[in-house]
Amino acid sequence: MELNGYRIMWLFVFFDLPTDTAKDKRNASGFRKNLLKDGFSMMQYSVYMRHCASSESADAHEKRIKRLLPPLGKVSILRITDKQFGKIMNFWGRAEMPKAPPPTQLELF
Repeated sequence: MELNGYRIMWLFVFFDLPTDTAKDKRNASGFRKNLLKDGFSMMQYSVYMRHCASSESADAHEKRIKRLLPPLGKVSILRITDKQFGKIMNFWGRAEMPKAPPPTQLELF
């Protein structure tokens, strides 16, 4: 199977979770920790992203996220191709940030 910019996927998870009670805070913290355990990295406070070598790999991670959903709050999952991700523009204030280097490690499963 050939890897290319149209087959490789990026998953983004966006969320707005309540933190009004101690239980809400535990749920929000647990959700973040589970995303990190599953190989996601924090892009912004409530935006996490993960590189997936294929659409099938992205499917598996989406299913895992659905099992980890907290009882309250809003969670959105977005899947884009590596080619699309390569057009991202990041800014810190008005200064454009350099693009992060692509992952060097391939997923085996």
